[in-house]
Amino acid sequence: MLLCIDCGNTNTVFSIWDGERFLCTLRTSTHHSRTADAYFTWFSTLIKHYGIETDITEVIISSTVPRVVFNLRVFADRFFNCRPLVVGRPECLLPHPPRVDAGTQVGPDRLVNTAAAFDRHGGDIIVVDFGTATTFDVVAADGAYVGGVIAPGVNLSLEALHMAAAALPHVDIAKPQKVVGTNTVACIQSGVFWGYVGLVKEICARIRGERDREMKIIATGGLAPLFQQSEDLFDRFEDDLTMHGLTVIHAYNKEQGTL
Repeated sequence: MLLCIDCGNTNTVFSIWDGERFLCTLRTSTHHSRTADAYFTWFSTLIKHYGIETDITEVIISSTVPRVVFNLRVFADRFFNCRPLVVGRPECLLPHPPRVDAGTQVGPDRLVNTAAAFDRHGGDIIVVDFGTATTFDVVAADGAYVGGVIAPGVNLSLEALHMAAAALPHVDIAKPQKVVGTNTVACIQSGVFWGYVGLVKEICARIRGERDREMKIIATGGLAPLFQQSEDLFDRFEDDLTMHGLTVIHAYNKEQGTL
């Protein structure tokens, strides 16, 4: 069995892959100070709760928070007796290496999403990931990541607005009943919701125009369904895109004999 770990700025997700399907997906908040023992206590408790029989022999990690990687590596070595494959490290091979400016460090999450999107849909893809940041990843016809766009995430924008303007409350994102709000909460929700609808439409349109071709738009991340149901912005929404990408990269490294 393969344990896939995706560590983002806000949450860390663990999924167990048995070679055909994901048996379960577990989520915890990201803390750089969490020890390997703490990870295992949390992980083993939930696995026991769900009654899942596991025999994990391999681990792959994607992390946008470098400080947590050490403890996750110790976690894999101590409790599963394996050396984890870490996306972004030189020893981790990619099916299609990125084509970006020399010296550019591409985020592991973007490399993983690229691998997943190409494996499922082929090339000429825009992957929109609603995370702490809202990212747009451009996947070329041959499967390579060739650049993208980074914008503040939806919840990050709401939090920044609340912190910077003392009179404005913190609100949850939702589709407002109408564009013009008649109270403070509705005004904020309208600005953020329709603002991001416009952001996604305009950026995707400009990417398509710049590359002068039709491109599928694949969305992932927790808030993507909210925008998809309202505006039909994407061709598909896939909540397991990142985890699928980890299995693709792991399988490729096994084929190349690096594991």
